[in-house]
Amino acid sequence: MAFRSGFVCILGRPNAGKSTLLNALVGEKVSIVTHKPQTTRNRILGMVNVAARKGRPAGQIVFVDTPGIHKPDSSLNRKMMQEIRTALEGCDLLLLLVDATQKFGAGDQFALNMVQQTGLSTFLVLNKIDQVEKSKLLPIIASYSGLHKFAEVIPISALKKEGLDLLVEKVIRALPEGPRYFPQDQLTDQPERFLVAELVREKILQLTGEEVPYACTVVVEQFEEKSNVTRIAATIFCEREGQKGIVIGKGGQMLKKIGSAARFEIEKRLGTKVFLELFVKVRPGWRDSREFVEGLDWRRQLEDLTSKERE
Repeated sequence: MAFRSGFVCILGRPNAGKSTLLNALVGEKVSIVTHKPQTTRNRILGMVNVAARKGRPAGQIVFVDTPGIHKPDSSLNRKMMQEIRTALEGCDLLLLLVDATQKFGAGDQFALNMVQQTGLSTFLVLNKIDQVEKSKLLPIIASYSGLHKFAEVIPISALKKEGLDLLVEKVIRALPEGPRYFPQDQLTDQPERFLVAELVREKILQLTGEEVPYACTVVVEQFEEKSNVTRIAATIFCEREGQKGIVIGKGGQMLKKIGSAARFEIEKRLGTKVFLELFVKVRPGWRDSREFVEGLDWRRQLEDLTSKERE
């Protein structure tokens, strides 16, 4: 059988479990995960290589994790929605990921409308089935099936890794014949310095409360790899002095906690000793600054770094 490949976009509302699903499919953490909505701000690629077996072709699935579908009210949120639209442009198949524990609402209809506008073949993937009584699954499936003609309906638990083999099996069969887009040992398209910034932001999301995590972003200013240590300097940007105070904490304790937790994850990811230095700065209203938000895109940052190296 011919080799199959393609791009599969994972769409869904905030907190549906998109990043958890991507990490489970790839087998490694390539997208940060927290219990807070809108954790993912960029589209993130995760590659899954599928071996041939009886009745199933070999292939490569490029899954695309996207921010949660929401109505944008700032430059940051508009950029997040643009990330979703960009992901859809070169897509072969959609996975509409739904939190099976939540009742269908206006946000679900908004997500469904986006799916219908694409005209692409779509799988309905019901997530978190480990938290739902089996008797309640059929009515949920019937309800969604009455709203749109899905190519497949697959119940899963991304957290417990239930139903993922079936999902991969169905996806690879649905993709067209094509080349291997990425080397077999490559798991994501993200540069390590971007993943480092995301891991620091993940710890801010996990360790601070209320509006603070959403008002913060992280930029890696220095990423220097040496034979026995990787030296990293990153700046955490907040919108207000009060938020900066919370991130730093009494006597710098919160910043130290964030740094320690992030360093542990980064060392695990890079496989080397890490020296991590964190700074906190206030940039009022950065979420509404189109120029600043555009500059946070790692693809833009990579272009800037390449240009500086040429100079």
